Amino acid sequence: MSDTTFMLIETAIKALIILAVIATLAGLGTYLERKVLAYMQRRIGPWMVGPAGIAQVAADMIKLFCKEDTIPANANRTIFKIAPFISSAGAFVAMAPIPFLPEFTIFGRTITPMLSDISVGILFVLGASSTCIYGLLIGGLASYNKWSLLGSMRTVLQLISFEIINILSLIPIIMMVGSLSIIDIVNAQNGGIGNWFVWSQPICFIIFLIASFIECNRTPFCLTENDPELVAGCTTAYSGMRFGIFFIAEYANIITYSVLIALLFFGGFNSTWFIPGALSMIIKASFFFFFFLWARAAWPHLRPDQLMALCWKVLMPLSLAMIFITGIVLL
Repeated sequence: MSDTTFMLIETAIKALIILAVIATLAGLGTYLERKVLAYMQRRIGPWMVGPAGIAQVAADMIKLFCKEDTIPANANRTIFKIAPFISSAGAFVAMAPIPFLPEFTIFGRTITPMLSDISVGILFVLGASSTCIYGLLIGGLASYNKWSLLGSMRTVLQLISFEIINILSLIPIIMMVGSLSIIDIVNAQNGGIGNWFVWSQPICFIIFLIASFIECNRTPFCLTENDPELVAGCTTAYSGMRFGIFFIAEYANIITYSVLIALLFFGGFNSTWFIPGALSMIIKASFFFFFFLWARAAWPHLRPDQLMALCWKVLMPLSLAMIFITGIVLL
């Protein structure tokens, strides 16, 4: 088999595996969130369908597929229909340059568990994931619903603001490594737990973590879908599988950012003590996925003005200060 043919087959298999595994994990994430919230609120959570309620995920998917797909009478039908797919496409495309696990060898060939090692991987991930904003925006605008409109406006407000913070928080790491490749950043942390960037850039880690909550539309920064105020924000008018696609995109983003945090600040798939690289990566990403779920039960929502004050008055100056300090130290 020629190298070109092998590369095409390898890429196709990787894409199918990523779509299947991430979509499955996104569905499983809804079950885990309900269980985590139930435990923290002294409830049971799903328990009737299957062992410990695990089959509730399949039951929910069947319900969403079979539920009537309603469209508001005055909505822009074409835009209303395609909006969920824009959000989900952005969430999955962003995974292309992310190395989920370390390299391994099969049939004498080295396989890297990622679609493409792009030299500007960080920019690609942040840029692709930011396209989810268009699905949320046009979905709310096309719904012809005032709550959806307010949700869309808040989406633009929070995501555009914090996307700036997102990239600024990573510039000090990019300066230290001298590369935008995610693999180069992971390799720069090789040599043990002491080389993790969370120790040399703790403020950047906290800023990126907060911005990740914004990008994933998670509590306490969930202004897009603030249940006490907006019912369901820009997805209020959606039902059936279209609503489910928005849901899958949100949990796919959580998985993406959980993996990114582990890669950029916690050594990624480098072996930690006696724990092999692949298992180390799974443990780190799982912990941050749990952290996203735990935060929903622990913290209240912020008001829009509080969120903007946090962005422009606190996180922006801190990000710029860390860039300046890192530059001075490197010089």
